[in-house]
Amino acid sequence: MSRLFGAYVILSWSAAEGKKTGKSSVWIGVMKRDVRFRLSYEAHNPATRQSAIELLKTILVDLHKRGDRIFLGVDFGLGLPRGTSERLKLEGTPWQAIWKFLAQNIVDKADNTNNRFAVAAKINRLMTDEAFPFWGAPKSAAQRWLSTLKPNSFGDFPEYRLTEAATHALKPKTLHAKSQWQMHGAGVGGGQTFLGVPALKALIEALGDSAKLWPLETGFGKLSEADLEDVSTVIAEVYPPLFKGEAEPAEVKDATATRLTAQAIAEVDDKGELGAWFAAPTGLSEADHAIAASEEGWMFGLTKT
Repeated sequence: MSRLFGAYVILSWSAAEGKKTGKSSVWIGVMKRDVRFRLSYEAHNPATRQSAIELLKTILVDLHKRGDRIFLGVDFGLGLPRGTSERLKLEGTPWQAIWKFLAQNIVDKADNTNNRFAVAAKINRLMTDEAFPFWGAPKSAAQRWLSTLKPNSFGDFPEYRLTEAATHALKPKTLHAKSQWQMHGAGVGGGQTFLGVPALKALIEALGDSAKLWPLETGFGKLSEADLEDVSTVIAEVYPPLFKGEAEPAEVKDATATRLTAQAIAEVDDKGELGAWFAAPTGLSEADHAIAASEEGWMFGLTKT
């Protein structure tokens, strides 16, 4: 089996307020092959999300000009927990409806200031008229519909997406993913998704129909070179804690995670085994399979539940 991709780009996102580099900022890792097919890696650390997306566009264009098909991994959720779109009374395929809603409501300015907490409060108001299921905010952003504290109950909403719940079977506990409902705090899920999805939506629109989201557009299924004949870019949610390795001297945590994720995926592709990673995770019921593929998404490389 041949390699599926010529380059691997990993976007480590950040919900940072204000311009920021280094720890807890945006990192873009690029793993590509030279003329002898040897892998080389380069890292970029733009100070704002807006500049990161512009840089990412340039990187992707340059790689496409080389003739590379690209695997693009992003470390934020591509969907929200099941039932969100329905409770918001949005029309259309659930993940697409959520993407449209976030793109219409999120404002993320060039200096990284944004309204993600106000949007979370709006969703809570529309869905429950209480301060749940979204939670977490600095005291300055807390209000009637958004608390600084985790709620005692999530009502009839699941606390985790299926893919996040699957990580809770892993050891150690540091591998357990946090909930998309959490908007603030260490390892926050929802805050990054709120700011990541609108940026990614604009990027995909610029790339055109040859860019496909896994599994939300591709569905689950083992991929071969023939399956990707008309595809320039496959975009998937990645979860860097799944990929182990050592940090380089003076390398910050996010930079290490980005590099190790790109390296691991490239090495599996070199072995001709990456296509199997696109198949449905084992253990999912038919109903859960449909939820993951049409609403919540799934973490690439997390193959078992």
